[in-house]
Amino acid sequence: MKLVSKNIEKGGEGSVSLVPEDAEDMWHAYNLITEGDYVTCSTFRKVQSESATGSSVSQKVRTTLKICVEGIDFDTQACMLRLKGRNVEENRYVKMGAYHTLDVEPNRKFILTKSYWDTISVERVDMACDATQRADVAAVVMQEGLAHICLITANMTIVRAKLEHVIPRKRKGYVSQHEKGLGRFYESVMQGILRHVNFEIVKCIIIASPGFVKEQFMDYIIQQAVKSDNKVILENKSKFMLVHSSSGFKHSLKEVLADPAVVNRISDTKATGEVRALELFSTMLQTDPDKAFYGKNHVEKACNAQAIETLLISDKLFRCQDVTVRKEYVNLVESVRESGGDVKIFSSMHVSGEHLDRLSGVAAILRFPMPELDSEIEGSESEGDD
Repeated sequence: MKLVSKNIEKGGEGSVSLVPEDAEDMWHAYNLITEGDYVTCSTFRKVQSESATGSSVSQKVRTTLKICVEGIDFDTQACMLRLKGRNVEENRYVKMGAYHTLDVEPNRKFILTKSYWDTISVERVDMACDATQRADVAAVVMQEGLAHICLITANMTIVRAKLEHVIPRKRKGYVSQHEKGLGRFYESVMQGILRHVNFEIVKCIIIASPGFVKEQFMDYIIQQAVKSDNKVILENKSKFMLVHSSSGFKHSLKEVLADPAVVNRISDTKATGEVRALELFSTMLQTDPDKAFYGKNHVEKACNAQAIETLLISDKLFRCQDVTVRKEYVNLVESVRESGGDVKIFSSMHVSGEHLDRLSGVAAILRFPMPELDSEIEGSESEGDD
């Protein structure tokens, strides 16, 4: 994301001018814009005019509009962001108060104006404009006949290709058919990697599978690279890393990213920090449940006691349309930081974020046990039932 200008006053009111450059930037824009904000962007508007003969002529004209956002639609596949709202500034083509839809697209500047920029929104801008937060990890999770080629960025797990091939079963007298089918499958996966992975940016390509599929695939692509003198693969051979996964489905990425060898290799990425925190929370939930809680009520009680060591929270909660509820989560983050706790904001587009969303979207690892939390919550709930 390119930051063109930033003008936020001490009271929190102000605007930021941004240019999204790729799919992840569109995700950041989706997280930044909320209902009630003002967005200024160039757009096309169909205008009808009357010709000299009296006939009506319709044409599209480019104009710049400022709308008060009332509806937000994000297409995760196409990475398109559509904003619906009323025009709030005088415009020769669009009446004041008229509805219009703005498309926020890569390489098109937009200005976002908020009545109050909270700490989460300001951090999101800083993170989006940090050039080091890029997609520097690729992963291929595969099994015989199925492969997912993914790019892992700081905030998204993007499936670039899903490859499915029917491979004949290995039977007596038909071994060659099986091997030919496997060869065709490996070839398509290799071509998918060459098409979707930018070797100049990516510093690690994880190949994960059950059994020996990963080793066989790696042998195949090296042999093919030597045969065809493919310098891209031969020069980046050291970037490939083979690890175990239970299947070739996307959800297996969670266990792959938790592998200690993978963590060490890509330890400076935000994604691994989140996975490690979630693994620690899951372990704590089983071995020391009085120090691991999830759900808004439990976590807020722990925060009031300044007991939270690590807060795990999904960015989905900050997209809440209810301003009061959003403010509660922002205050929770600020309170944990003020008491010396660590805060991990998970992206709901990551496999780890999807898992946290299933646990209500907020969880905490505590500094000390608080067994009384369960009884306090249960007691207040039973009182409310009376």
